[in-house]
Amino acid sequence: MTDFFKDIPEIVYEGTDSSNEFAFRHYDPDAQVMGKRLEDQLRFSVAYWHSFAWPGGDPFGGQTFDRPWFGDTMDHAKMKADVAFEMFRILGVPFFCFHDADVRPEGDSFAENTARLQEMTDYFAQKMETSKTKLLWGTANMFTHRRYMAGAATNPDPDVFAFAAATVKTCLDATHQLGGQNYVLWGGREGYETLLNTDLKKEREHAGRFLTMVVDYAKKIGFEGAILVEPKPQEPSKHQYDYDVGTVYSFLKDFGLENEVKMNIEQGHAILAGHSFEHELALAASLGILGSIDMNRNDYQSGWDTDQFPVSVPEVAVAYYEVLKAGGFTTGGTNFDAKIRRQSLDPEDLILAHVGGMDVCAAGLKAAAAMLEDGGLERMRDERYAGWDTSDLLGMDLAAIAEKVEREGINPEPRSGRQERLENWVNRFV
Repeated sequence: MTDFFKDIPEIVYEGTDSSNEFAFRHYDPDAQVMGKRLEDQLRFSVAYWHSFAWPGGDPFGGQTFDRPWFGDTMDHAKMKADVAFEMFRILGVPFFCFHDADVRPEGDSFAENTARLQEMTDYFAQKMETSKTKLLWGTANMFTHRRYMAGAATNPDPDVFAFAAATVKTCLDATHQLGGQNYVLWGGREGYETLLNTDLKKEREHAGRFLTMVVDYAKKIGFEGAILVEPKPQEPSKHQYDYDVGTVYSFLKDFGLENEVKMNIEQGHAILAGHSFEHELALAASLGILGSIDMNRNDYQSGWDTDQFPVSVPEVAVAYYEVLKAGGFTTGGTNFDAKIRRQSLDPEDLILAHVGGMDVCAAGLKAAAAMLEDGGLERMRDERYAGWDTSDLLGMDLAAIAEKVEREGINPEPRSGRQERLENWVNRFV
């Protein structure tokens, strides 16, 4: 035990009338929503990196947080794990997620990195024996170290490709050992800064081969979780090959991986790509590749990925509507890829940010469930496309369609899309 969260109680559900900030007002883990406990619908996860490894910097400033576990020794790493599992207990979360670099200090070689990761994996395994918190997914950090400045799988140097591939192998091993339910790859620098020195065709082919290797190795070791790719359009690269769900699906189809890999979709990345979160979720669901989500938000006045905790129930509700409509999570869940602000210095701030985010998500999911059970939105959508239920146009050619239009005197008038009425309908539930 540490004393970092000293005097902070375990967070329990007290209902909407509670004024206790250290209590849930909407998140009752045992409440039944669409035939499942709310905890099992939401499957909350804490992001190890933002909560315990981030020093409080921003693009114009360095470290603001002073954490007792900040350091480059294994003792520091184990203290960080002790604090993390204390927070998991306080929040009662069922899952956490990590990168390798979050949990072990950087070594002087691949062998040292591997040994340190294995030591921390064993330490996590011991802590998980007495904790309800399990591993939602693991991943490898292939973007922070200077070796990855030109990418990992798409790096022009084959030695960097090799180092990255070997690192993913060790991270898959760790995820498998800890019973992780997914393994995530996201290309923090899998893109380019200038086309003047970039071979797009070669880099894309290398990325496809890399992902195929990951899928093959997961099968080899008997990993039964999902392999997920997390789309991100840019920042820090000018353009990244995993730009959005549509781009990634095209990539998967090209390399025959569309039935092997699903998506981990982040709200902030969707916004950076010029989409809404619900658009990316709906598209992934329609393509059969919706896996898991990173729940956060961006600041609408900032041009980068600010990774803030969600605060808007209406925004969260329309996102969970798409998740529930697709059947809900299986191996995936709601990972808070979110961080407190760099001026939020106190231990209480870290706890309360998660409490607020969990409550917003709970309220949003319950609203989404109510919308789906009411069925009004789907009925109105079906009415809009009802003409296609009896149409044979898709089985005809252009000449036959032209003859039909002329013979039947077809001269259609436009019909209302009813956007405002639909928005009003959604607002009845949120």
